[in-house]
Amino acid sequence: MLQVNGEALEWREGMTLRDILVAKRYTFPMLVVTLDGTLFLPDAYDSTPVPDGAEVKVMHLMSGG
Repeated sequence: MLQVNGEALEWREGMTLRDILVAKRYTFPMLVVTLDGTLFLPDAYDSTPVPDGAEVKVMHLMSGG
């Protein structure tokens, strides 16, 4: 089981950060994603494995004036 922004998500073998974003329906293009406190850039989402019991935080970046 994983925690994504404090909510439980079922873990499965081979799960990546991209899988989590798809499962939780995050589509906003500007995201900040951390896995157990480590920041990951978008080019690593497809290749970063997520271990069982991990804590993932996803935040939307907002800009404007």
